[in-house]
Amino acid sequence: MEQNRKRHILVISQYFYPEQFRINDICEEWNKRGYKVTVVTGIPNYPEGKFYEGYGFREKRREIWKGIDIIRLPLIPRGHNSMGLVLNYFSFPVSEFFWKCKTKIKPDYIFMFETSPMTQCMLGVWLKKKLQKKGLDIPLFAYIQDLWPENVEIVTGIHSPMVIKPIEKMVKYIYKNCDAIFATSPSFVGEIVKRGADKEKVHYWPQYAEEFYRPRERRPNNALPANDTALKIIFTGNIGYAQGLDILPKTAEILKGKGCNAHFYIVGDGRYREKFIEEIREREVEDMFFLIGRKPATEIPDLLTCADVAFLSFMDTELFAKTIPAKLQSYMACGMPILASARGESVGIIDEAECGAHSDIGDSEGLAAKIIKLSGMESNDLENMGKNARKYYLSHFEKKILMDEMDGYFERMCSKEKFMESLTEHVGV
Repeated sequence: MEQNRKRHILVISQYFYPEQFRINDICEEWNKRGYKVTVVTGIPNYPEGKFYEGYGFREKRREIWKGIDIIRLPLIPRGHNSMGLVLNYFSFPVSEFFWKCKTKIKPDYIFMFETSPMTQCMLGVWLKKKLQKKGLDIPLFAYIQDLWPENVEIVTGIHSPMVIKPIEKMVKYIYKNCDAIFATSPSFVGEIVKRGADKEKVHYWPQYAEEFYRPRERRPNNALPANDTALKIIFTGNIGYAQGLDILPKTAEILKGKGCNAHFYIVGDGRYREKFIEEIREREVEDMFFLIGRKPATEIPDLLTCADVAFLSFMDTELFAKTIPAKLQSYMACGMPILASARGESVGIIDEAECGAHSDIGDSEGLAAKIIKLSGMESNDLENMGKNARKYYLSHFEKKILMDEMDGYFERMCSKEKFMESLTEHVGV
């Protein structure tokens, strides 16, 4: 490897800027640290299900963003039904296959940011094997955000072995060919090892929040209606079925019956939004909800300051009990008290940090009781929860610490590569 040459990281992620995923910030940080970064991604369409304005099969297929080279491969947009999602999931790896055949790219590292679909990770394996035939052993990393095939079963409701077994085989094949695998929760580490991955190469590497997620001074925001007497609860992010937001209209109905003054601010968009609005109307709690729509990630911290408590929830599945959602780190980085309808990993963190309250998934009565308790607390008590959240974030999820740790993995892989090169030269192979 030539001295003074920037090490080249090829990132594979079906989602990238202007879609709002944490891989955007990771790549920006690598660029600042002196790496050359190339991203192979799709045409942006998440979460609305249609191509973003200005992007398409012919528009903006190559782009430079903050020094990062973006290559956009064609795919079918997600749409708003299961068939659209299936086409989206499988059209991208088809494009990846043809791109792999013609590309001449030779990176130093391949880093796969795996959110669903995991089929996108096939490109990393294909490219690694292609370069191996040319005598190049490129380290392949996978950062696992969603477990497959569990996620497929939850999203599609399909449990047939005829569908699930081939997916399991693909997942094991991907894990087997990775040099290192990173998971967003300790439970994910265990599940990946169960899939046959070598325990030595699977590591817990939690998500961090971008640096603009930090405590801000509380002040009014035109996007959120002001009400000094209500307990203001905010949710930010994707409004999908997996988020389990159906618990909120039920809880609001209970709170209204008990005379508890609470308002729910919902910041985001997604496939479940229209159904969510319908459920709010059916329970006649429209006056308790304010749907703000999707906002740039950089505006979220200011919106959080207008609320008293930040909310997260899940659909009731074993998979989500093992998940630490990215929004948890975002909330904690901003010093927000947290209210959760969850169990498992997220609840463990909230309890350990002493930064909020939680009820079991789907328990609307229990959630209502927690909200009533929070509404009766002194402002100092909520403030202390927020301080605890920020303190825990800085000691467990701080960006610099985690990115330095990833640099360490890169260095070890580079040292291993150099050692193998020198060994090959020594034995004359």
